[in-house]
Amino acid sequence: MSSPAKRIALLTSGGDCAGLNAVIRAVVIHATNLDWEVFGIEDGTHGLIERPVCARKLTLWDVDTFMLRQGGTILGTTNKGNPFAYPMPDGSTQDISDKIIEGLHSIGCEAVIGIGGDGSLAILRKLAQQGGFTLIGIPKTIDNDLGMTETSIGFDTAVSVATEALDRLQPTAASHDRIMILEVMGRDAGHIALATGIAGGADVILIPEVSYSLEKIADHIKAIRKRGRNFALIVVSEAVKTAEGENLMVSFENGETRFGGIGHYIGAKIAALCKAETRVTVLGHVQRGGQPSAQDRLLASAFGVHAVELIREGKVDRMVAWSNREVIDVPIAEAIAHYQQIDPQSALVKTARGLGICLGD
Repeated sequence: MSSPAKRIALLTSGGDCAGLNAVIRAVVIHATNLDWEVFGIEDGTHGLIERPVCARKLTLWDVDTFMLRQGGTILGTTNKGNPFAYPMPDGSTQDISDKIIEGLHSIGCEAVIGIGGDGSLAILRKLAQQGGFTLIGIPKTIDNDLGMTETSIGFDTAVSVATEALDRLQPTAASHDRIMILEVMGRDAGHIALATGIAGGADVILIPEVSYSLEKIADHIKAIRKRGRNFALIVVSEAVKTAEGENLMVSFENGETRFGGIGHYIGAKIAALCKAETRVTVLGHVQRGGQPSAQDRLLASAFGVHAVELIREGKVDRMVAWSNREVIDVPIAEAIAHYQQIDPQSALVKTARGLGICLGD
């Protein structure tokens, strides 16, 4: 017997990634089978600011199997505008959290399933505590840096895209006697770079968790050439610092800054030290788009179903997670408090070293 009728809100927040639509599909199917209603909030918390609220009821007709294959999010998302310090036209900031809570209550939702990373879930948790509504979190981040879960939605697809890029760069490198540098995303953690480098047969992997020496990288490449191979492949995470310990950032007109330039920095330095031709490819947002991998579709489906089950069981303030081949749930507070960088003693780091891959140290 199903529970009494419920109405839940569903939103995606933060940067997009592959697998979000598969989560939405799973939530809608399972909730509908329980005779619950699901309202999709458009553009994250921004949809709750608008009047009338930008929300639409999602039915089984909206979530056909095509959604499993579709990148991005049909609901839209945002990674700007903290509601507790919302930017106003005059340049000031204002706390508009009450307006968001009011918007949620106006559509009669009893619970919220929020799909996001650590920043998004922290904001949603604060709103839930202030507004008195149930919150269940679902982890998504291509960086795979959210704590208390072995993997997050979007990571596997990002690694697959980056690995394919390295596969395509290898024959060009060999044809032209070049050193190819591939810069991948990774805000503060090198998970994408490490996994891509191992899967794609890189010679050098540079991640923010391991300091490096340009001379050691150059020596490693020279040794490869001495053995008779005419090319080398380097994967570098965007968050890697320069040899002098500085972050390379790009500034924009609106005052925003982002990581950018480490691939070209490494390329120029290694070209000079090795007296070799280098080329740099920056993947950027290509890693976020495209069809989700099978693994991300499976993970998203399992997470979506479990999130609905948690609401059914009366659980609050929990995040679904993946551990030891099972879907579990953990306190949101613990998940966002434990930032998951790469452990230099982890299995994959040891694997890279065992394969003779240089980490620059």
